[in-house]
Amino acid sequence: MITLPQQKMDALLARHSLVESELASGLSPEAYVKLSREFAELSPVVESIKAYRNAEKEIADLAALVDDSATDTDMRKLADAERHALQERKEKLAQQIRVALLPKDVMDDHNAILEIRAGTGGDEAALFAGDLFRMYERYAAKQGWKTEVLSLSGGTKGGFKEIVAEVSGRGVFAKLKFESGVHRVQRVPDTEASGRIHTSAATVAVLPEVEDVDIHINEADLKIDTMRAQGAGGQHVNKTESAIRITHMPSGIVVFVQEERSQHKNKAKALTMLRAKLYDAEKTKRDSARAAERRGQVGSGDRSERIRTYNFPQGRVTDHRINLTLHKLPQIIEGEALDEVIDALVTEHQAELLAAEGAA
Repeated sequence: MITLPQQKMDALLARHSLVESELASGLSPEAYVKLSREFAELSPVVESIKAYRNAEKEIADLAALVDDSATDTDMRKLADAERHALQERKEKLAQQIRVALLPKDVMDDHNAILEIRAGTGGDEAALFAGDLFRMYERYAAKQGWKTEVLSLSGGTKGGFKEIVAEVSGRGVFAKLKFESGVHRVQRVPDTEASGRIHTSAATVAVLPEVEDVDIHINEADLKIDTMRAQGAGGQHVNKTESAIRITHMPSGIVVFVQEERSQHKNKAKALTMLRAKLYDAEKTKRDSARAAERRGQVGSGDRSERIRTYNFPQGRVTDHRINLTLHKLPQIIEGEALDEVIDALVTEHQAELLAAEGAA
């Protein structure tokens, strides 16, 4: 039997009702957008709470009917069967509500900075980095998100030595944060004449995009260099110094953006990347301090470990953190079935939070 926090549920119902009435009043566009987002987030859990309480009431009514000596035998059997079915539904709703009430990562609703870097494996690693970027780009499009490249360094035979992109939309970081880590590929490279399977790797880092209020940057700590953009880019390349490199002197973190023609836009994007990196560095420091008390938590963001293997000869993808293997490599690498892996990671993470909550 799952026990739910009734006061918290009452508070959510009251807040949902208040937001609904405020949306019907005259609001500024900014306030309307903000409240609409909150209303959309509250609605699913509120519907579950209402359904749960309706089920409770119906179960009580059916129990009274079964216990009433005046109820005939056939009616009692029907009522009892319906009561058991409702009890199962009530337990499922209770589990949904428990998950919905779990503490949220404050960054879950933020956009994300996605960084992919070729690791061991030379040209094949760069090609694999390109495959990973296309996988995330297609997955993002499927979610209705927007992907915008901030900087890239191409591989000599295709793919990327490094690519950094901004992924924007609702709940981006909540899903993509589990992708941080070392991704390994096993396949026969196009350049391999003997048909031997090679193992290569690429590192993926997913950082939440943070605002000034999350991370304050002192302009005096920045060294800003301007230079001409490099690489393919049409008439614009090498004609104006629009590329921006920012060095954060206290931490030594360097970011570089050259994708926009406007120096001002490149600087704004570079500062966005810098804030994300500084936030991540601070979070990593906090997490390291607590590491001794932790047991390999899903989504911890430890990028030193191999998290997933893409085995092309066997057509399978294995996520080593949750021992999940799917024989759907073509669909996953195309971004079509990646949600099956990510959803399994989210579910496992929720289960760990529920277990920790129960232990507490």
